[in-house]
Amino acid sequence: MRQYFPTNLKHLCSHYRSISDVCHRLKIHRGQFNKYLAGTSFPASFNLKRICDFFGVEAHEVTSPTDQFLQLISSRTPRPTLSMITAPQRAVEHLRQHSSSQLQGLIGHYHEYAYSMSHQGRILCSLVSVKELDGHFVYERIEPSESSSSGSDRTSCHRYEGVAYYLGDRLFLIDYESLATSEINQTILIPSFKTKNARLNGLKMGVTACDHRVPVCSRVVWSSLGAKANGQDAFRKVREYRDDDQELDSDLKARLEKAQVIDGVFRII
Repeated sequence: MRQYFPTNLKHLCSHYRSISDVCHRLKIHRGQFNKYLAGTSFPASFNLKRICDFFGVEAHEVTSPTDQFLQLISSRTPRPTLSMITAPQRAVEHLRQHSSSQLQGLIGHYHEYAYSMSHQGRILCSLVSVKELDGHFVYERIEPSESSSSGSDRTSCHRYEGVAYYLGDRLFLIDYESLATSEINQTILIPSFKTKNARLNGLKMGVTACDHRVPVCSRVVWSSLGAKANGQDAFRKVREYRDDDQELDSDLKARLEKAQVIDGVFRII
């Protein structure tokens, strides 16, 4: 069916000012694109997906017989293409396409431990759930309110929603508080696909909960609960701890302490 691809591609390009314009938008070299149009080369899977996403078609459609293809695209309601979406949407799609599929191995539930950004000497334990949804890796984080006491039976919580990307051997996570929408947090973790990633170390940046809303950075540790954690059992640990609390094991405390300011830069050591 690939023999129909060049003709179908030419038809799609005819809706644009020039082939050069299409290549510029797609960020594909003109010489390589000319080979697609001439039928001397067929796009690799990555470029084929980029082309299909740009024109708003599917791979099986653009390789179908030309008469069927023309009838198909003329009889349906056009869907948004990469050339029509906004710059922020293009940025998200760009990151999604470049994010490593190794993120699949990090799907599951975690306890996140990090020093409180508002209360000195306190450690917050949050519950994080990572999943794949509509081709994106997203997560939900349930964090105890920093105004709650560590012994409270009814701890109030904040709910955060975010998206995760695996780029250059690092796990980047960005989330926002879903109710008030008054803050954005970024977390960078260091995964290792040579081990089971029982615990992931990293740094987290956000703002204090007080009126001053000071930007701060904290050491963070994600402790894996597996892909099918018991929700009630996992939630019982979601609260604020004193940093000398006996429920926090020595390995966790050591991981949280392994950071220092070096030449004005907060680094993991």
